[in-house]
Amino acid sequence: MTPIENHIEGIVDGILEDYRLGRNIDKIDLFGQPEKDVIIDMIGKLLRIVYPGYSRDKSYRIYNARHNLSMLIEDVMYNLNKQLLVVFRDQENAQERATQVSLDFFRAIPDIRAVAQTDLEAFYEGDPAAYSMDEIIFCYPGLYAVTIYRLAHVLYTLGVPMVPRIMTEHAHSVTGIDINPGATIGKYFFIDHGTGIVIGETTVIGDHVKLYQGVTLGALTTRGGQSLRGVRRHPTIEDNVTIYAGASILGGETVIGRDSVIGSNVFITHSIPCCTTVSVRSQELQFKPRTGGCCGDAPRTEPFWENQIPHK
Repeated sequence: MTPIENHIEGIVDGILEDYRLGRNIDKIDLFGQPEKDVIIDMIGKLLRIVYPGYSRDKSYRIYNARHNLSMLIEDVMYNLNKQLLVVFRDQENAQERATQVSLDFFRAIPDIRAVAQTDLEAFYEGDPAAYSMDEIIFCYPGLYAVTIYRLAHVLYTLGVPMVPRIMTEHAHSVTGIDINPGATIGKYFFIDHGTGIVIGETTVIGDHVKLYQGVTLGALTTRGGQSLRGVRRHPTIEDNVTIYAGASILGGETVIGRDSVIGSNVFITHSIPCCTTVSVRSQELQFKPRTGGCCGDAPRTEPFWENQIPHK
């Protein structure tokens, strides 16, 4: 035996003994928790149902749409029902509850797709860099995150624990866009770029709202911890509001009135009336000549970029 092998049994015994301390992290219940990889696989199949012409399974034949859709729904419903049985296991009539939630969820898909169409239109109309709607569906992380949120939100409203959060946190890990499934978001929702966006659980967003990267719609404080559960902690954003990059809007009593524009890097903790533009006063740029280095001792009298742009 190698020197390492001589110590393996002792290490195993030590860790098993540590498991017996009865802490939350000591739980060994492999079959009593939802399966994250199964839920992520379900997300991919649900997206094929929402956007049927943009992905395919090689095992399915494209010439029989009814048969393909039937197989796909049966696959996802079977796995969803299994995951629901796990999270409902401590409730009475868990099987009946899981079955009913599965059916209600799939019956809601036409409504989800109707709202997804409005999101797609908002993305296309709002981004001059988008050359087609196909490009948006294939490429844009914002639409990906918003569609997964819309699916997860239905499960959230049906009272499903954990599974909706696994779904939106998967989107978060892939896109950098963190949308809690409990948030309420209206139609024609557009996220541009998206990285670093945070939308908290009790946020309410109206129709035709546009967010840019780095926006936080968060709580004013979380110092109360679990005592704040169920309390309105996040802001309300009314219709036709645009919020630019890096803005933070905090607090459950904060309302951004309709048709307002919130500028970049603004920090807001109180309500803003409708039809208002909020911005930070421009920062003053200072230019100081440098001596030595690549420019020699001659001070520079004009910004560097002035010499980089050809004059017409």
